[in-house]
Amino acid sequence: MPPNKGTLTTMDTQQEMNKMETSLATMKRAFASSPMPSLNTRIGMLKNLKTALIEYTGKISSAMSDDYGKRSEIDTLIADIAPCIANINHTVGHLHEWMEPSKRDSGPLLSTSSVEVIYQPLGVVGIVVPWNFPVMLSIGPLISAIAAGNRAMLKMSEFTPHTNKVLGEMLQSVFDEAYVNVFGGEAEVSAAFTALSFDHILFTGSTTVGRHVMRAAAANLTPVTLELGGKSPVIVADDVSMEMAVERIIYGKSLNNGQVCVAPDYVFLPEGRVESFIAEYKKQYGDLFPDGVDSENLTSMANTRQFNRIEGLLNGETEKQTRIEPCHGNSRDNAKNRLVTHMIVDPAKDSEVMTEEIFGPLLPLIPYGDVQEAMAYIQGNPRPLALYLMTFDEDLQQQVKTTVHSGGMCINDSVFHLAVDDAPFGGVGESGMGNYHGFEGFLTLSHSKTVMTSGTKHNIKHLFAKDDNAFKKAVLEAMLR
Repeated sequence: MPPNKGTLTTMDTQQEMNKMETSLATMKRAFASSPMPSLNTRIGMLKNLKTALIEYTGKISSAMSDDYGKRSEIDTLIADIAPCIANINHTVGHLHEWMEPSKRDSGPLLSTSSVEVIYQPLGVVGIVVPWNFPVMLSIGPLISAIAAGNRAMLKMSEFTPHTNKVLGEMLQSVFDEAYVNVFGGEAEVSAAFTALSFDHILFTGSTTVGRHVMRAAAANLTPVTLELGGKSPVIVADDVSMEMAVERIIYGKSLNNGQVCVAPDYVFLPEGRVESFIAEYKKQYGDLFPDGVDSENLTSMANTRQFNRIEGLLNGETEKQTRIEPCHGNSRDNAKNRLVTHMIVDPAKDSEVMTEEIFGPLLPLIPYGDVQEAMAYIQGNPRPLALYLMTFDEDLQQQVKTTVHSGGMCINDSVFHLAVDDAPFGGVGESGMGNYHGFEGFLTLSHSKTVMTSGTKHNIKHLFAKDDNAFKKAVLEAMLR
């Protein structure tokens, strides 16, 4: 199996860091010479990017499978390529209205002036990309950056060298180096990247690394968007069938074999229905992956390090004699970093599997007596990136969606809110800061600039006149109401 990690020598690392500094300086000069790309320019680049994505789909899919050892083609198509194409289509269709200045009310004091908000590009955006969805989480933010009129530098993960190479070739075929650049390298290069004086940094990754990124950006007063992770819970209410609950959870948990920032992390189940959930989950899992770890559409753990981390969590629960239910008899292949989903029944609340983000094919099941217990547990822990509720009870739906904090939420579904182009995506608290996608992505990577225009008439002088006058009296009355 090919190596998962692309290593650089000390000399290579320094060269990459030097190249990043030179590239940023070049791109800033280029931006200064053309600080407001036209609508047609932006749309042209986005359409060319879409054409290239379609053309490179086969190469990207093969490269990602090489990086993982085995990456399901359907996972790559449904979670990396298709969302980017849909995002481009949506952006191209709406960019003209997003770029329009927004007219605002000037108020009684400034009634002779007009006020508008224009959306100016920030400049050069730094995008830090993780290994789990290296296409969607590089191209997605890039679409927002280009739509807003920016240039971008991408720092790819060292764990996806084959994908990085193909992606770099693809982007070179679309963009000039003064517009988009791609860099690799390990932790030292990543640290140097986030310390550069970008006009905005968009980082996707762990909460721990996100804190380092924010500290590095603070030195340059660079604004950041942090797309982090966390433990995204599922609450299954008593009114839904186990067949439906499992169906809506299993696709989200099986996508990329659980290596998704919004994957269901643990499931609250009514007491007395745990066994029926386990039986139904195994049944549906067998339909999806009939050969267990040898199933064609099961994605491997991304590398040995990730496999060992998940195995460590599993072994920890085995040592505690926690009940573990593999979803298939052919449950693991250590040599190929392959593992089926394992359900962990009622683990201790202070165990690693309940305190650390799983990011893999383990699914703790937590029985509850009253749904309020589940809600209280979620509210007592760091706010998750996603929250999933399985119920048709409208009162419960309203209660959970308005009182329990999370970055996003699905009712009777999981994960796929991430694919909605016309809605923001982002975390809250420890699961992230800021958001992007669609119009919100355009706003995040734009400066909303207020422009007030005054003409030949100007009423302000009347406020400072020594005499009392009708304008002064009317304005003061209006302001003090």
